[in-house]
Formats: sequence, structure tokens, C-alpha cells
Amino acid sequence: QVQLVESGGGLVQAGASLRLSCAASVRTFSTYNMGWFRQAPGKEREFVAALAWGGGSTNYADSVKGRFTISRDDAKNTVNLRMNSLKPEDTAVYYCAARRSLRQSSSSSPDDYDYWGQGTQVTVSS
Repeated sequence: QVQLVESGGGLVQAGASLRLSCAASVRTFSTYNMGWFRQAPGKEREFVAALAWGGGSTNYADSVKGRFTISRDDAKNTVNLRMNSLKPEDTAVYYCAARRSLRQSSSSSPDDYDYWGQGTQVTVSS
């Protein structure tokens, strides 16, 4: 069973930075496509960023381009999300997602991921 555990959330002021991490309990993490999604109160879950296995492809939501950076460390079975210049509208629960695949993909669709973490809260005050 694949388990994903997010960490690094918190309460920050607008303009600050945070680094989220997602640790995966798998043996072949290097073959998993990884993504980050978020869900704000009263809103649907939305795509934030994705990174294909092998690191060859990244994808970002327009709302976070230039501010957020997704990266992975296959030796540590982790995927990270560096968030700079945070805005109040970035407030949400952030979820890590994964799918093992032969095909490299940085999909923005939640349907393309099989495993999800429990989420970590990010709150940005104005």
C-alpha cells in the first residue's frame, strides 16, 4: 500500500515562503509521476504543480507559475513544493498525489493519480 505524508504547512504572512514536502512509502519512487493539488474552503480541488518521473517534465497552474517550484529527490522518496511570494489566495489544504506509470507524465488531472496524502494546511494572512 502506497502512503504519502505531507509536511511543511503553516501560517505565514503574505509575501513569505514555505516549502512543502511529501514522503512516499514505496520501493520504486523513481517510477512515480508526482503532483500537488490544493483545496480551499468551499472550492473544488485544483491542480498546483506536477513532475514526471525522471524529472523531464514539469507543469504548473497559471496562478502559481514563477512563484512555486516542484522538485523531487528519488534517493529520499520525496517530492517538494517550494512556494515563494505567497498570497492570501494560496490558502488551502495542499495534497500530494502519485501514480506509478511506464509513461512520464506531469498531468494536471486528478484522475491521473492513484494515491493521495492526507494534506497539509497552508494559511496566508494579508
